[in-house]
Amino acid sequence: MIQKITSLFIVCALIIACSKNPLTGKSQLTLLPETELQNMAVQEYQSFLSKNKVVGTSNNRDAEMVRRVGQRITKAVETYYAEKNMSEKLTGFKWEYNLVEDKAVNAWCMPGGKIVVYTGILPITQNEAALAAVMGHEVCHALLQHGNQRMSQGLLQQLGGVALAVAVSNKPQETQNLFMSAYGVGSNVAVMLPFSRKHELQADQYGLLFTAMAGYNPQEAIGLWERMEKASNGQSPPEFLSTHPSEGRRIEELKRFMPEALKVYKPVGN
Repeated sequence: MIQKITSLFIVCALIIACSKNPLTGKSQLTLLPETELQNMAVQEYQSFLSKNKVVGTSNNRDAEMVRRVGQRITKAVETYYAEKNMSEKLTGFKWEYNLVEDKAVNAWCMPGGKIVVYTGILPITQNEAALAAVMGHEVCHALLQHGNQRMSQGLLQQLGGVALAVAVSNKPQETQNLFMSAYGVGSNVAVMLPFSRKHELQADQYGLLFTAMAGYNPQEAIGLWERMEKASNGQSPPEFLSTHPSEGRRIEELKRFMPEALKVYKPVGN
């Protein structure tokens, strides 16, 4: 009887939790309020930065580039949302961009626009436009609430579908691990929650759009992913690919999205 009640509760929660994403206009399952995840992100982001070597922007060109790319993509996102009369959907976003000294080939974005790029990915991006493609892709995972969906699945599977506040208070370490895994934070996370093919293609599509709107040549994304796949050398893929599975049709899909991105591409001086 208790199991039936629990199952009914979960089914009802799933129905209630379906919301429409402003970017795609499609329904998605998000059990967790973005405001709670954003609050959690503020704490986890500062904790991460305090435990890792952040590269300062005052005398480092790469760190300056990360900050510049982040600011331009932020402006593109905010402009797009304003044009669509949905700026309120960005409430709670307090953008931050940091370069962290780490050999891992990785980058991620927490809820609310908390971005980290690892120095290990720069030899593969090779140029500012390709870095913009990486950061645009990660920002779109946050805008599309893909991490929320992954963490919602984790709460259901690992913690029995309890509310986030309950999970934090009763199982703080498990909840923190789930959060870090859902957003691909850190270079040594034991088990990543993989993005689905659908999520990856969505992040690619909108990431390409915002990269172009920010004034970066979206065609650099093709070379980026070609270099990313070569970086594996037939062995274990770099972290960026392990948390973002690379399907065989990814470049093909990027080429399909390209005409739309090129329509809004207005190059500016880097």
